[in-house]
Amino acid sequence: MKLKNSYIDRDLSWMYFNRRILSEAARQQVPLLERLTFLGIYSNNLDEFFRVRMATLNRIAECSEKYLHRESEHAKELIKQINKLNNSYAREYEHVIGEVTKQLRQEHIYLLNEHEIDEEQQAFVSQLYRQRLNGFISPVWLSAVKQLTDEADENIYLAIKLLAGKNKADYALISLPVAECGRFVRLPDKDGNSYLMYMDDVVRHCLPIAFSGLGYNSFEAYAFKFTKDAEMEIDNDLRNGMLQKISKGVKSRKKGDALRVIYDANMPKDLLKRVMTKLNLDKLDTVLAGGRYHNHKDLMSFPDCGRTDLKYPSWPPVIKPELEENQSLLHHIQLGDRFIHVPYHSFDYYIRVLQEAAISKEVKSIKTTLYRLARDSKVVKALICAARNGKKVTVVIELLARFDEASNIDWSKKMQDAGIHVIFGVEGLKVHSKITHIEMKHGGNIACISTGNFHEGNARMYTDYLIMTAARNIVNDVDHVFSFIEKPYQPVRFKELLVSPNEMKQRFIRLINEEIKNKKSGKPAYIRIKVNHITDPTMVNKLYEASAAGVAIDLVVRGNCSLVPNIPGKSENIRINGIIDRYLEHSRIFIFANGGAEKYFIGSADWMPRNLDNRIEVITPVYDATIQQDLKQVVDFGLRDTCQGHMVDGRGSNLPWKVESEETPFRSQEALYKHYCSTSKNQR
Repeated sequence: MKLKNSYIDRDLSWMYFNRRILSEAARQQVPLLERLTFLGIYSNNLDEFFRVRMATLNRIAECSEKYLHRESEHAKELIKQINKLNNSYAREYEHVIGEVTKQLRQEHIYLLNEHEIDEEQQAFVSQLYRQRLNGFISPVWLSAVKQLTDEADENIYLAIKLLAGKNKADYALISLPVAECGRFVRLPDKDGNSYLMYMDDVVRHCLPIAFSGLGYNSFEAYAFKFTKDAEMEIDNDLRNGMLQKISKGVKSRKKGDALRVIYDANMPKDLLKRVMTKLNLDKLDTVLAGGRYHNHKDLMSFPDCGRTDLKYPSWPPVIKPELEENQSLLHHIQLGDRFIHVPYHSFDYYIRVLQEAAISKEVKSIKTTLYRLARDSKVVKALICAARNGKKVTVVIELLARFDEASNIDWSKKMQDAGIHVIFGVEGLKVHSKITHIEMKHGGNIACISTGNFHEGNARMYTDYLIMTAARNIVNDVDHVFSFIEKPYQPVRFKELLVSPNEMKQRFIRLINEEIKNKKSGKPAYIRIKVNHITDPTMVNKLYEASAAGVAIDLVVRGNCSLVPNIPGKSENIRINGIIDRYLEHSRIFIFANGGAEKYFIGSADWMPRNLDNRIEVITPVYDATIQQDLKQVVDFGLRDTCQGHMVDGRGSNLPWKVESEETPFRSQEALYKHYCSTSKNQR
């Protein structure tokens, strides 16, 4: 079965996903300040996409080797399609941000520009500039700049045109001190209204101060930003060896060249020309005329001005009574499997497990994988405590976790100084698994297996599932994973766990084949999956095969999805729901009918080539009946979500699900939170 016309390219599907976030920002039902957050997420996602994925596509497109002509042409076509979508979505974005800004004013929150502030506010802004900002504002003459891409692309820049009478114009550049001073300046409240300004407009107002004494009497300032090539993504999206071939065949292109430029559409042509000549662009790069403000990722930290009524209502983490008792958590886990589902439950339960292990005389050693870490990580502090208490502590830390490389290097040094044995992953394989092994003196060893990072910040924003177990076969397999990481080229077999790059893909294929066989035999046959991404061609093809055989396939997919539902004879039995809500859906859950004796799995892997072939990932079976029932409910709720769910149809339309007039739209995250609250109350 060929995938032609039924396989959506990963990068196109990502654009469709990011638009779902933009659609959430446009919804009137979403609290106003949360809509600003979604606008910020959309913008930040797009920046990272251009830094990584578009960088990869550009390099492939530029390859002049004849034997890679097909790949090069495909990349060029993708770039065109992505830029077309980006231009269309940019117009939607500007419209939504304009609407939200208007509605903020209706709620007495005013975002003022430099022309809208009164005399009292002008005096406040000028004083603020002199007392706080002056040392951070350093204008540079554009004529002195060799190339702008030597500058950081996280910054926002003002291109400035200055005039002194009838003299020839001068041109300058200012990098806004957002990292040091924030993007938004809160002005004094007045008459029941809250007033704010973009840092951009504060600097615009204060340009006469910045250039004082130089004789200028006319100042124009226009914002622009650029996104640089962050490096080629090293994964298995291309056939083996192709990246190396491309690296040799590509024109010499310095890492860090600009790939995308967005500028204020009102920027005068003479100023725009001078800016563009400093960016070393080529014909494949994206140049987009935009609005007055850029780097809207800062909207994620927009001041709430005390208006909590314009945000989501608070959902405090639900207490798990069986983990709240003043007893050993390690002992509780030895008695039976336990789980937490963050952020509905507190991540502190896992931290308490580590903290108890760090001081318990019953614990001999702790091993864990760390992919991303919180800035002030309690996880690392517990591990350091364990090492100081004489425990043998081993940490596998992934130095190539994108955009967290520097942080992970810093943490690794601190752990080494504390006596922790630090392993820097496996050459050629990212360690993306989320596993912990605790060796006990008595009562059985313990393993924790999660769908998400051991990261306190992520655990407040991402939905992730973590299972803590003393089941011998699973715990032994987890220990073997650490052995495999230390000695990756020695043969190892796993009894229970699905581990990539070893056998995970093959095991999943066998599970799907079993559903096809059962369907043909008249036995119960269905597949229900909740993941972030499905792009692996083999798995896509296998799901089409199962659908064509009559197997019901229900998927909750947050991000990239290469499947196209409802193709006659191929995917008529596939239904896909994409959920965007207050929490980022991140858990990976797999349920197979198995002829009536359902099989359940959770773990770290999506169905992408990088996860199945180029990373060390761990998926565990789940045998505890109570946890199985909870997993079933999580997936069922996700499939039923008609409030925050969108049809994933392979065309990027992101249409909402139809709800009959008498029906109440179902919101899965809210229903889950209420369910856990009710369960907790009943167990006390």
